[in-house]
Amino acid sequence: MANSKLLINPASIVRALATTAFVLVLLSIAAVSADGLTEHNSVILHKAVKFFYVDFELNAPSFFSTLILLIASAILAVITILKRQQKDLYTAEWAVLSIGFLAMSFDELLSVHERMIEPMQELLGNKNLGIFYFAWVIPMGILVLLLAVFFLRFWWNLPPKTRLHFMIAGALFLGGAVGLELFESKHSEIYGIDTLTYIVLVTIEESLEMTGVIIFIKALFTYIKETFGELQLQLDNSQCESGLLALRKVKQDQLIGVSQKSA
Repeated sequence: MANSKLLINPASIVRALATTAFVLVLLSIAAVSADGLTEHNSVILHKAVKFFYVDFELNAPSFFSTLILLIASAILAVITILKRQQKDLYTAEWAVLSIGFLAMSFDELLSVHERMIEPMQELLGNKNLGIFYFAWVIPMGILVLLLAVFFLRFWWNLPPKTRLHFMIAGALFLGGAVGLELFESKHSEIYGIDTLTYIVLVTIEESLEMTGVIIFIKALFTYIKETFGELQLQLDNSQCESGLLALRKVKQDQLIGVSQKSA
């Protein structure tokens, strides 16, 4: 049988991701606002906040953020493979980006960076930390600077359109993840995290992060199209059929073995 080919439509994927992000942010705002207006007395609204609030872990926005980071990592892995076949000078940089986004997806899911807050606060004295109250931004900021130096030549040698989109995506993501986090830190140390100001700040932060990643995914799709052509998934039907036949044979052998033992 002939191979099956599936043509990937990047525009549709990006549109679906952008729409989902927009809806999730709206649901977060709606749930938190309704819960506040009812003075936190509704069990249903309280559960809605847990499921939709962008600042909580292991809920819809958190899983979505993990998903888009995984998608970016997968696309970067594809580019890495193609670049390796071409013996491209910057294959290692593409690979590091793919691994980095994979690590970021796990961090988003498990909130690893937040576990750094208390140890860093103790190192800084625990008092009057201001913009460094969420102290994980210090090691993260150092890491960002080191990565910026590492990727500078790679970024500069990208096509102009891709270079611009990467810069916009990075500015939005880091502006939310690090920039707004500094304002949230100072506010949280004084007023806590249950204020309207904090909720607004963290909603903007998460919106910027999701927007940045989606723009990055769009830029990667555009880069692949302009560099390698249309992206396709190819399925070898003959290999699939052989695999199914082999699986059936294994199951039959297992059943015969069971029958013999029973006898």
